[in-house]
Amino acid sequence: MSVLAAVLDPYLRDWLDLLLRTLHVIAAIAWIGTSFYFVLLDQSLRPPKEAADADAGVRGELWEVHGGGFYRVQKYQVAPRVLPDHLAWFKWEAYTTWLSGFGLMVVLYYLDARAYLIDPQVADLEPWAAVALSAGLLVAAWVVYDLLCRFVRDDRVLGAAIVVLVVLASWGATQLFSPRAAFLQVGAMLGTVMAANVLFVIIPAQWELIRAKQAGREPDPAPGIEGKRRSVHNNYLTLPVLLAMLGGHFAFLYGHDHVWLVLVALMALGAWTRVFYNLRHGGRTLWWIPAIGAVGVLALAFAIRPDDSGSSGATVPFADVAPVVEQRCAACHATNPTQEGFSSPPAGIVLETPAQIAALADEIRTVVASRAMPLGNVTGMTDAERDRVVAWVDQGASTE
Repeated sequence: MSVLAAVLDPYLRDWLDLLLRTLHVIAAIAWIGTSFYFVLLDQSLRPPKEAADADAGVRGELWEVHGGGFYRVQKYQVAPRVLPDHLAWFKWEAYTTWLSGFGLMVVLYYLDARAYLIDPQVADLEPWAAVALSAGLLVAAWVVYDLLCRFVRDDRVLGAAIVVLVVLASWGATQLFSPRAAFLQVGAMLGTVMAANVLFVIIPAQWELIRAKQAGREPDPAPGIEGKRRSVHNNYLTLPVLLAMLGGHFAFLYGHDHVWLVLVALMALGAWTRVFYNLRHGGRTLWWIPAIGAVGVLALAFAIRPDDSGSSGATVPFADVAPVVEQRCAACHATNPTQEGFSSPPAGIVLETPAQIAALADEIRTVVASRAMPLGNVTGMTDAERDRVVAWVDQGASTE
């Protein structure tokens, strides 16, 4: 455990986890919601029906009904002739999502890197090195992506390059960090790209439009066009980021031998889903797209299905399993954990009695066989002990 983690009271860490996670989820919902809405809006715009609107620079409009009333939304080709008195901005959702997410990384992964970020069987890193690599990769993700956007103007070539980089990032993260942390790392790298797009490209483009109008000069449309381009990129990245973050909560995903391929497949399915909806918003409903997505989900589920053939070896009695659970698992999963950094059992799971252990036998098998637990193997579970637990579950998980 790091010095900082030792200083920070475990109960305080639990509260920081709760508060930051709540803020992160709320902000992310708002950010993703606006991303989905504005892409829908752009895809659904129709030419203005009134000549006066077209003469005023309106590029398109959309009539909407919601909340018991009608709305008429108009988008200008560049900017209105006169700035309105009030403008609604959409930026704090992005900033708050990233700041709260990074705060969660610090509290949950950086402060106790040896347990959460590092897996010695993947890469035996010192905590400071693992944290530096993780933070450095967040910055590198934005720098490489931004350079690509500036020098590659063909969106088809750019899209292919981004896919290649995401695959490389997924593979690289699984060679440096624990499998669960690798999911989070890749999601955080893409989330950093999205937030930086807002901070460094989209919002400055909007300010350029405003300042031009305030100065009485014709706005340059180029920054706005680039801002729209980055906004569309963000839209396609939303679901890959979401699935990468959620996937880190499921051991059957991040515990697979080819974890990076599982992560890439999940993110690809997320992006594929956005393709369907973005085309649908533009008036093209192609049902073969979700059909292929459904086949992809089934194929992934089949490909990573654990081997449940059962153990054919010697019978493993519960008496041989109980000491393993007590020594390797119950340090955290106890009513009063003895493992540093825990004030309560993770996920509320307590493994102190035979009944509690037997009730969660299948879940225990999954996390033990996949090496997802113990976290960072801080309690030193051996391969022989893992085999013993798996065999006991496969033989029926009897406590007799």
